[in-house]
Amino acid sequence: MKYITFEKALEQNLKNPQFKKAYDALEVEFQIIHDVLKKRIEQDMSQKELAKKIGSDQAVISRLESGNYNPSIKFLKRVAKAVGGQLKVTII
Repeated sequence: MKYITFEKALEQNLKNPQFKKAYDALEVEFQIIHDVLKKRIEQDMSQKELAKKIGSDQAVISRLESGNYNPSIKFLKRVAKAVGGQLKVTII
């Protein structure tokens, strides 16, 4: 069985117009998930540890990282601060 990286699989799938349209529609959500995961891992922090830092439950962090949660700006500010980051929202 041949394995490919996520990046390669994404590159291949983005050639499909229907996939690309759906992916582009969720780009902001994917970027938030990516950034939260990256910062949490850089801080060597578990979901449970992050949840404790923000006064929440591990299940909430899990839902956020899996894309099954629509967080408020206030919540994202708390997460950003807890992982040593800063939340920036831009409308282009």
